[in-house]
Amino acid sequence: MVTGHVFIATSLDGFIARPDGTIDWLEHQDTGAEDHGYDAFMASVDGLVMGRGTFETVRQFDPWPYAKPVIVLSQTMSEADLPDRLDGHVEISRETPVDLMERLSTTRWSRAYVDGGQVIQSFLREGLIETLTLTRIPILIGSGRPLFGTLPQDVQLEHLETKSFPSGFVSSTYRVQNPITP
Repeated sequence: MVTGHVFIATSLDGFIARPDGTIDWLEHQDTGAEDHGYDAFMASVDGLVMGRGTFETVRQFDPWPYAKPVIVLSQTMSEADLPDRLDGHVEISRETPVDLMERLSTTRWSRAYVDGGQVIQSFLREGLIETLTLTRIPILIGSGRPLFGTLPQDVQLEHLETKSFPSGFVSSTYRVQNPITP
């Protein structure tokens, strides 16, 4: 089965976006030439799975930031909602996380980058996340969309590594020890 992997940034107070979904606080961080492991992570995955909210944010980026295939999980979008410039780069899927990962297992995918708060939460609830890389940004935004939501049980994590960067970013990678079994 394809394994799910998370690489995401949060404010120091645990939010991935402001209440309205904007990530302006992240876009204005001065990181110099640091990539914080993103390039190596992207080289390790076959494609991205994201939710509609995340897609609505990144679809505005010009140029399109992903060279790998992107699958957007949405119950309301269709391929007709995609801008022409993303034709062949983005697929819309109404599949459940389990069904999507089973389908991707029949292709050449082995590692999927799972992105977006709601999608990450749903993949965690289904036991489909193998590793989490969380980068804490040195900013407090006070309120917003949290990365994690309620879970039916505790999820134990094994700490693999932590790196700090001159920008003040701190990145920790964990392996999921006891995936939730639906």
